[in-house]
Amino acid sequence: MSNLVKNELIKIFKKKGIYITLLIILGFIVLTNCIYRYFYDNVSSYYYNDNYIEYAKQDIAKLDPNKPSDTAMYIDLKTQIEIYDLVKKYDKSAWQIEIIGSNIETYVKEKNTYLYGENKDEKKAKDIENKINEIMLKLDNDDWRYFANEELKRAEESIRDLEEQQKNTEDKQQLETLEDSIKLAKIDLEVAKYRVNQDIKYGHDYMNTALNRYQSESKNIIQMEKFKQNMQYSEKKEYNESLEKREISKYILDTKLDVNKENDIRGILENLFNEYGLFIIVMVIMIAGTIVSEEFNKGTIKLLLVKPYSRSKILLAKFFTLLIMIAFSIIVVVGMELIVGGAIFGYDSLSVPVVQYNFNTSTLETINIFAYMGISILTKLPIIILLATLAFAFSTIFTNSQVAIALPLLGYMGSQIINQLVVMHNVKFMKFFVTLNWDFEQYLFGKLPIMEGLTQQFSTVICIVYFLIMIIPTFIIFKKKNIKNI
Repeated sequence: MSNLVKNELIKIFKKKGIYITLLIILGFIVLTNCIYRYFYDNVSSYYYNDNYIEYAKQDIAKLDPNKPSDTAMYIDLKTQIEIYDLVKKYDKSAWQIEIIGSNIETYVKEKNTYLYGENKDEKKAKDIENKINEIMLKLDNDDWRYFANEELKRAEESIRDLEEQQKNTEDKQQLETLEDSIKLAKIDLEVAKYRVNQDIKYGHDYMNTALNRYQSESKNIIQMEKFKQNMQYSEKKEYNESLEKREISKYILDTKLDVNKENDIRGILENLFNEYGLFIIVMVIMIAGTIVSEEFNKGTIKLLLVKPYSRSKILLAKFFTLLIMIAFSIIVVVGMELIVGGAIFGYDSLSVPVVQYNFNTSTLETINIFAYMGISILTKLPIIILLATLAFAFSTIFTNSQVAIALPLLGYMGSQIINQLVVMHNVKFMKFFVTLNWDFEQYLFGKLPIMEGLTQQFSTVICIVYFLIMIIPTFIIFKKKNIKNI
């Protein structure tokens, strides 16, 4: 058996196609890392597009602020143009832009309403303009702490007002509403304290992203917990996702480690299958789809079968070779990423752990990147093995390499669409379909699977059944195949 496997490996590595495929994969890995390194921009800022503002200026020139039908549109466009003039003073990633969007825009619109609206009041407009100038002065002086402390004061005042209302209210429904409002206000207070106590300057860096996400997900959880007993399955998944995001965001805030970063070697390795899974599958399917059919097409099957081995042993050797090539493909892709990613990003980020929320224990788990990558690859192996087995079966039964390669690839590409449709329309009998079951990552750390009713044990049985359905007829047909006319 070992000699057969060895001979099969020699045949594979004598083909130019495998080296061309490896070069293509290497090129894509280089391109991916370069994009993440030099073109990836995760800055999300309140920023107007120049072309949009030009259109706004053209539109406002056609409006008459004294005409009642034009007033509202004029105020809106005037506000947008003025905000743009304030924003463009700063760099796109400047923290001041966030304050302009969250604080100043309201004042600018209010000022324009007093200037051009139905109830004109130039004095009030002037007072608001002075307030805007005061805020802009603090922005120009880089005084972010002023806004952080103001945010903290507003949150404290809001809680005091709500608690006072609570004391003076007896209506049960109103008390429940006030209680929810207090919970939400306490989240705002907690976030404001985080910013002040941990010196988190406004901006678009990972700490601000974590802070904003912690705030939004915490509020989302409070809202959903009111209906927790009657949640639909999709709502339970949404609740779990919010819970996970909140806890990981809190971890980032407490440790100041950017565990969500994607544009470095660690981020790419963490999402290895999402980044390069298609290339691994293509390479494996190309080998599986030709490993038997080429023997028939070239007529070398006769030379193979005259050797002192049974047909079953010959086919088994080819399948073992295919499994070895699956491992080889994964190792090569990981190795290429380590070399290319290390050269472009360096290796410092590899010391940052992967953080996952364990729903079984309701705790966060920190995992070494290589350990996590190994676990992640193992959960994806059923996909690769089943697709490879399908290509291997077609290669053996139909002895047509094109069919053996094309059909599994089309099946894989269509599987995501099928899964989405099944989940969207809750087609329960489709839980017996393999594509809903072959990704075991859905079960990691106690997560809810893609569809209600699926379990890890059930998916294991389904994958084994599909594997046997493909592999048993393959061996039977190969044993009975007539090769006299080849």
